[in-house]
Amino acid sequence: MAAVPEITAAELARLLDRGEPVQVLDVRAPERVAAARIEAPAFVALPNSRLFLTADLAAAGLDPERPVAVVCDRGFSSRATVGFLSLRGYRAASVAGGMLAWARATVVREIDAPAPLDRLLQFERPAKGALAYLLIRADEALLVDPGRDLEPCAAALEASGARLVAVADTHAHADYLSGGPAAARRWGVPYYLPARDGVSPFDGRPARIPFEPLEDGDRITVGDLEIAIEATPGHTEGSVTLRVADAFALTGDFLFVGSIGRPDLGGRAASWTAELWTSLQRATASWPSSLRVLPAHFASDGERREDRSIVAPFGEVRTSNPAFAHESAAAFSAWVESCCPEPPAAYRTIKLANLGLVQVDAELADELEAGKNQCALAG
Repeated sequence: MAAVPEITAAELARLLDRGEPVQVLDVRAPERVAAARIEAPAFVALPNSRLFLTADLAAAGLDPERPVAVVCDRGFSSRATVGFLSLRGYRAASVAGGMLAWARATVVREIDAPAPLDRLLQFERPAKGALAYLLIRADEALLVDPGRDLEPCAAALEASGARLVAVADTHAHADYLSGGPAAARRWGVPYYLPARDGVSPFDGRPARIPFEPLEDGDRITVGDLEIAIEATPGHTEGSVTLRVADAFALTGDFLFVGSIGRPDLGGRAASWTAELWTSLQRATASWPSSLRVLPAHFASDGERREDRSIVAPFGEVRTSNPAFAHESAAAFSAWVESCCPEPPAAYRTIKLANLGLVQVDAELADELEAGKNQCALAG
């Protein structure tokens, strides 16, 4: 078993991102696949209990001419599957760490940096549909909305030669555990969080993590660049957008390319829906069409540009995003209500953990973060 070929989750993510002809075979139980799976053009779900009894693997969907990445929960049972496939002539490799590793896999993508930035990196976690950013100006860097695996950020920082000066979250996240506080400790820099998100929305308890509060109109300086903080509440009470003049805006979970952040994850759907409507109206009135929107999540490949990045000019978002199709607050509220499925039970725990109000070990963290984000309105 020690000689079984393996591929890391990060390597698989890069292959899929490049459009390489790799097929993914998921050998977990059907209910596990339904809860979370690898989004791949060539995907076959076939549990080992059936696979080992299948005489014609090609008829089951496996192309013998293409390499196979085999995934299970933790990377153990997939190794036996690889041996089985190899004896039948397939070029197969086990995904090391299984779906647990896939949940943390990151693709680092450099985006054409809008002036006055020197460089802009987008960190994509395909399993979560989550996006973080590294902004670089004059050899200084700002990290925004990082996940808990900081190694891709550390590698990018080292390669760039830039010095991290601050970490910021656009809001208190509910779908993944923030790496912001840990990054601030690791690099000895300030951690910024919106002031209104520094308390539990469920019971008003204050956060037990050190942070620098962000308010509307504040500035974060990176090199000689000032990044303005613009309050865009609604997804959370304190959600902010980081905006550089009319060039670009990191919108967090306020505004996505194809949707907006749902306002019901803090137990205050009615009041946060009203705030979300106001934020959208304010953006419509003051944001230029050319402003580049850089969100913290995406839902599908339809939101990508040709270079695979997730970014769009605000004029395009305003035209195609259904959130902007409503002429009144009442119509918007009715649409929001129709698009909010039951929030995942884990989201309350994640939000409290991000405020330091509950403790989460690594095993529980993996369970809490399983599956794609459900922060966007589903309609």
